Amino acid sequence: MQKYLITGGAGFIGSNFIHYLLENYPSCQVINLDLLTYAGNLENLADVAADPRYHFVQGDINNQELVERLIKTYRCEILVNFAAESHVDRSITGPDVFFQTNTQGTLSLLKAAKNQNIQKFLQISTDEVYGSLGPQGYFSENSPLKPSSPYSASKAAADMFVLAYAKTYGVNANITRSSNNYGPYQHPEKLIPLMITKGIQGEKLPIYGTGENIRDWLYVGDNCRAFDAVIQKGRPGEIYNVGAHSEHSNNEIVHLIIDQLGLSNDQIEYVADRLGHDQRYALDNSKIRLELGWQPRTIFKLGIEQTIRWYLEHSGWWQK
Repeated sequence: MQKYLITGGAGFIGSNFIHYLLENYPSCQVINLDLLTYAGNLENLADVAADPRYHFVQGDINNQELVERLIKTYRCEILVNFAAESHVDRSITGPDVFFQTNTQGTLSLLKAAKNQNIQKFLQISTDEVYGSLGPQGYFSENSPLKPSSPYSASKAAADMFVLAYAKTYGVNANITRSSNNYGPYQHPEKLIPLMITKGIQGEKLPIYGTGENIRDWLYVGDNCRAFDAVIQKGRPGEIYNVGAHSEHSNNEIVHLIIDQLGLSNDQIEYVADRLGHDQRYALDNSKIRLELGWQPRTIFKLGIEQTIRWYLEHSGWWQK
């Protein structure tokens, strides 16, 4: 029986991973520690709330005493850190909380993991730590870090602490840096759910700048399989890029959603570009493919159809 402490498990990717664990590991135990800020939503896990293998605790990852007590009480062996402030626009107007949660919070978890001899520490990071990419090529795990926003800077700093704890103290830690995720339970402030929910309500669809910024889009279920592969087989101290090689501009995304929902192009509204807006992200995923045997399974067209259907069927979830 593997026992997990999941931090930030009430958020988008964390809640999907908890569902993944409970569906694929009948004998696992999952402790979910989440502060329940605006992006944390216990409704994401309402269907497993009564599962005896799952237990929720509301609390702050900066509370090292609480984290260590949870590890000891539940004999947790694996700590997966999803807890993060992740909205770039919010980081530009209020960077302090991003440093407190993403950087200081990660350090607090690392100290707890070291003190309690956690068997595996997995830090969930982002491709944004690499900065902006030109029209060609891909970021590898050895690419220099050039964060463009307070959000990505706070995540890059956290990654450095993880690597330092792996080297200095021998903590069995890994980092995954994934491309843009999409799928069920994603907060409506993010691009895809924002466009879906505004489209359903007949509102304008705001696109930054010219809409030609490009991202590699990864279905959240595929990312959950990558986390699992790294936890089970990842080499200590290693970073693994998790990309889908499915690049689309913001314009392409919005037009696809318009087509799926039967909307009009007249709903598109171009707005002033975001400060420090990176042009393109794309990841070389050869390391995780060759070392761990992972590869994406969800074709983007099918994944976006599934995602749109989920938001159509769960209007009560996002309207709140």
